[in-house]
Amino acid sequence: MTKAQSRPFFRADHVGSLLRPRALHEARAEFAKGEITREQLRAVEDASIRDAVRMQEEAGLPVVSDGEFRRAVWWSDFIFKIKGTAWGGPDESAAFKAAGGADPGYLPKIVLTTGRLARTAPIMEYDYKCLAAVAHVLPKVTIPSPSRIHFHGGRDAVDRKAYPDLDAFWADVVAVYRAEIAALEALGCRYIQIDDPVMSYFLQAPMREKLKARGEDPDETLATYVRVINDIIAARRPTTTAAFHICRGNARNAWAAAGGYAEIARIIFPRLDVDTYLLEYDDERSGDFVPLTLIPRDRKVVLGLITTKHGELEDLDTLRRRLDEAGRYFPLENCAVSPQCGFASTVEGNDIEVESQWAKLRLVVGLARKVWGTA
Repeated sequence: MTKAQSRPFFRADHVGSLLRPRALHEARAEFAKGEITREQLRAVEDASIRDAVRMQEEAGLPVVSDGEFRRAVWWSDFIFKIKGTAWGGPDESAAFKAAGGADPGYLPKIVLTTGRLARTAPIMEYDYKCLAAVAHVLPKVTIPSPSRIHFHGGRDAVDRKAYPDLDAFWADVVAVYRAEIAALEALGCRYIQIDDPVMSYFLQAPMREKLKARGEDPDETLATYVRVINDIIAARRPTTTAAFHICRGNARNAWAAAGGYAEIARIIFPRLDVDTYLLEYDDERSGDFVPLTLIPRDRKVVLGLITTKHGELEDLDTLRRRLDEAGRYFPLENCAVSPQCGFASTVEGNDIEVESQWAKLRLVVGLARKVWGTA
């Protein structure tokens, strides 16, 4: 059996985050006011995750997440467990956008590197153990891309005493991620998804100009991110799927970037050594399927055709036609379907009803069964 054959792949997938239930929102608020202990909050999280796993399985999904219920934001709870990181200010150049030009009020925060980076304790161990204990299908873990540590602040956000040159910085980043991935594998984890909205910023001319102004070649920076991701997954086991989600931003129905993948595909798609891509293709901001031609044919592609940004349910026949169109550029036997992103990348969640969320996930399963005969 080849490595590709032994690594998990499903026709119906999802990006990971789910709308938090009311009980969890209330518990978070009580914890913030000091009315309950962390242990009591964790008990509510555990119960909420059990329910979310059951609902995912009842929807027919062959792979489940914990909904990212323990996180306030999709990336921060992971990255700030790395020794040597700290909150920085907002990156105003990376402001999110909303329909009709409204200001959603969401600004990504800069990560400061204040000292040598190190993994001094497990990051996802408790989360994975709890998820695996209640799942009857394959549990997957979602982790933020290492680019999130660097992009918004660049060289100036990395302490020069700790890292006089960035090669040592990236070497420590790789060491942290490799250690965490190996620890997850030792616990039995076989599906690790890396989430990256940073790469989509390279589609935006103003952001590319910002990078040039701080002395970076945008294409070289993007190529560095690809190399670093390759390094962190290089030692994964033959039975572990490394999946990569390129996101255009997802916070309270707002987004960070628009444009097809063509401008970044030539650097990413032929070079990134992941097993599976999860790509956004839910609206006109996503562009066409032509860039899929640059993905090696032994990889898998999960097409995010169903949006999480509104509750209106997509038409099954229209989705099938979209898949046929994608099949002109990448073999459908190596494809799957999913929503374009999570339903709650931040704790507030997108403006969509809970039942619409589950209807969308059931639609993913139904589409997969219609096209491939299985989820």
